[in-house]
Amino acid sequence: MSLFVNAEGGLTTAGYAVSVAAVVILLIAAFVLLKKSSSASKMTTKQIVFCAVAIALAYVCSYVHIFKLPFGGSVTLFSMLFIVLIGYWYGPKVGILAGLAYGILQFLQEPYVLNFVQVCCDYVLAFAALGISGFFRNRKHGLIKGYIAGIIGRGVFHTIGGYLFWMSYMPENFPKSLSAIYPIVYNYSYILAEGIITIIVLCIPAVSKALNQIKQTTVS
Repeated sequence: MSLFVNAEGGLTTAGYAVSVAAVVILLIAAFVLLKKSSSASKMTTKQIVFCAVAIALAYVCSYVHIFKLPFGGSVTLFSMLFIVLIGYWYGPKVGILAGLAYGILQFLQEPYVLNFVQVCCDYVLAFAALGISGFFRNRKHGLIKGYIAGIIGRGVFHTIGGYLFWMSYMPENFPKSLSAIYPIVYNYSYILAEGIITIIVLCIPAVSKALNQIKQTTVS
């Protein structure tokens, strides 16, 4: 048991205090960064509210598990999509910052701490990667392309964490000849499963039209 994590794997009082402080610092840093940005004047109160609502929806939907793997990771009810949408609406800078904040919320939801690098790989950087969807915001089929790029990016950081910290959890019945790709198989199994389901939904004309209308509303 450490100062920040109790015997059950949850946060101690000190752990929650540090985590809340980190969220506050992140939000202040994000505000300062956006204030200095050339696009800061475009971030209206309405747009900030849309970001907050999207993060809240992602957080709520992350509790709805279609299925959950034993050592972390699950297929959720489109939770990744809401973070991807922020990048798609406002570009990569805002999307990545939103992903960082969401990653900290995920850490608070179900914390597991080995060390600082592991927390960054599994929570902060992995979910921040969803914000790279912003690089595709002005492209044809940009939402689908951005979503694919975002979830692949998330998988990269989870996979790095897998190689660094979780190889000992590889099942004994996993083929030894394929052990080198175990973190890739494990992490992308649930990420791509949710991704495929989400992309199928995004390809429904009514859904695509509705999301395009929402985008127009968010940036107006």
